[in-house]
Amino acid sequence: MTALADRNWRLIRDEPRDGATQMALEEIAARAALEDDVRTVRTYAWEPSTLSLGYRQDAETVDWEFCEREGIDVTRRQTGGGGIYHDRHADISYTIVAPADEVPGDLMDCYELFCEPILEAFDRLGVDAAFASAEQDAIYRPSCYLRDINPAHDIVAPADAGADAEKISGNAQYRQRDVVIQHGSISYALEPQKHVGVFEADLEAATFTDRVTCLRDEAGCDREEAVETIAGALRDWCAADESTWRDDELEAARALADRKFGSDAWVRNRKVLKADSQ
Repeated sequence: MTALADRNWRLIRDEPRDGATQMALEEIAARAALEDDVRTVRTYAWEPSTLSLGYRQDAETVDWEFCEREGIDVTRRQTGGGGIYHDRHADISYTIVAPADEVPGDLMDCYELFCEPILEAFDRLGVDAAFASAEQDAIYRPSCYLRDINPAHDIVAPADAGADAEKISGNAQYRQRDVVIQHGSISYALEPQKHVGVFEADLEAATFTDRVTCLRDEAGCDREEAVETIAGALRDWCAADESTWRDDELEAARALADRKFGSDAWVRNRKVLKADSQ
């Protein structure tokens, strides 16, 4: 396998965007990897705050009235797992996109490779984080942060706490058109009332705070420092050049967001509208 740094990578320190556009941009990055020989790493935020549903998650698990009342968008990811409330300020997200033939074919090996810069960022921030060393049973499966903790792709802190360690980052992968896309959510701060409120279930805020930790609590850093550290670790991991989205990529992402990730057909029923159906 060719070294990552020998390929053409770009780092995009993305601006806050709505959830549908953020998800669409991942597919646009996949297109760039195949057609333009450009691989992408990026950091991003969600504005407005957004609940992203797992690919197979039942839309009936969402408290739609709560989301509307609180101004929270809802979209659906291509990856599985439970829903994640991405707060505009409390969540830091990232994406890694590369051709499948350039990365390990084994899913667990690929997770290990793609999580290297995330673990490096935690280390640079002084956070004792690692892949979970022990499984933890699910509390509420529709929620990503309250599902069973999986040592394969869930990152917890402090690492030396074993089964008592708390989740700080969830990561997921999918493959599309011979491209691997990994995205992840890193907790900078906690918004427990909204994390549990977006779901149609009677959950106490303590259910969330007992299971999850965050960078602000573990490292005492401000959000800007955390984002910069994560972006720097991603850049160094693959020797990426600083970059931005091209205008045609943003235009294509907006169209895809309208047709897919922002449509009720997709969000509620996983159906993609045809190009002439708006």
